[in-house]
Amino acid sequence: MVETRKSPPREMDIVRPAAARIYDAFLGGGHNFGVERGFAERIEQALPGIGGCYQENRAFLRRTVEFLLARGVRQFLDLGSGIPTIGHLHEVARRRTRDFRVLYVDNEPLTVAHSKPLLADEPRADILQADCREPEAIFRSPEARELLDLRRPVGLLMTSVLHFIPDSDDPLGLVETYQDALVPGSHLVISHVTGTNAPEAVRVLADFYAETSDPLHPRETSWIDKLFGDFEILPPGTTNLADWRPDPGRPTSASDRYRLLYGGVARKSADALIPVQPVSGG
Repeated sequence: MVETRKSPPREMDIVRPAAARIYDAFLGGGHNFGVERGFAERIEQALPGIGGCYQENRAFLRRTVEFLLARGVRQFLDLGSGIPTIGHLHEVARRRTRDFRVLYVDNEPLTVAHSKPLLADEPRADILQADCREPEAIFRSPEARELLDLRRPVGLLMTSVLHFIPDSDDPLGLVETYQDALVPGSHLVISHVTGTNAPEAVRVLADFYAETSDPLHPRETSWIDKLFGDFEILPPGTTNLADWRPDPGRPTSASDRYRLLYGGVARKSADALIPVQPVSGG
């Protein structure tokens, strides 16, 4: 388990591209600046069709949220959420039910500032400016107390966030800390950049992100599998995002050329909480 610590607040930076606004630019959103749009254009020139990977990540989020809603999950914690536009979690949920709660969390000040007005008319969703490396602060926040009931199952989303956390911050231990806070029936959704299938492409991508305020840390698929810990990985298992319960008739996209995003969905079972009792002597 990771030892949480108080991190200094992230400062506002409009000079360097930020990951949340880069993502928004690739999705065609309007909450980004010229520095992000120019950055996205440069990546697209170096890796033609790479924008499809960002779109595939958003499609994976939609499919996983629909999957969790079908399994009865009604409250969600989305870490490193970015800007909640273009088919984000609360939009997916409210197409299915009126009974949902969503807490978005992001540490980038402008991302949160842009997000607050977008959520002003949605009482079932809010965004918290916080660092996901401080789970205790997140769970104790007024926003979490208002929206989340930790006595009930939670859908924890860590999509495209853990590859921005360096090894020195112990991402494996961090995920375990969140897992420990969740009750049985909770689910964990992870997507992560990997270089296993396309090492040269991911090297180019990482070199670009080294220029940003959010450097990239790609990892091998075998390492990403460890993030799920003792949770039960649900079918079809961990895989390239495009292969996780794909939509019927999904056409081949440019993202299939790179296959840089890997992840899956796992569930916390009651069995994981049952301790082994020592056998007493007769």
